[in-house]
Parts: sequence; C-alpha cells; structure tokens
Amino acid sequence: MNTSTLTAKGQTTVPAEIRAKINAWPGTQFVWSVMPDGTIIVRAKARPVDALAGVLKATRPVGIKEMSL
Repeated sequence: MNTSTLTAKGQTTVPAEIRAKINAWPGTQFVWSVMPDGTIIVRAKARPVDALAGVLKATRPVGIKEMSL
C-alpha cells in the first residue's frame, strides 16, 4: 500500500510508484471526489491534446512507394 502525509499547508506527495503507473508529470491535475460512504476517489485529469506536442520522435519523410511495402 502506498501512503502519503498531509502537510500543514494542505499538500501531499503522490507516491513515485503511483506517478509512474498513471504517467503523471509536474503540472498534472487531479480530480477529487468524496463518495457518500466517505470513500475518496482521485483521478488524474486527461491531458489536453496540445500537451502531446513533441512526444513522438521525429522520423524521416516516407514516400508512397515505401508505404506500400
């Protein structure tokens, strides 16, 4: 089980194992929901499309003949 501690400023750290599993990066936003039974659900917000810019490695242009192979 992963745990974290709440600071006096109301901050906590997401454990490294959890950050890796959800691919969180600095600036990732989380949505917190409290269920009627007191269970807390925390979800990472989906990334906007423009946040994906530069994720893919640049490759050389491919001609139509090469695509057909």
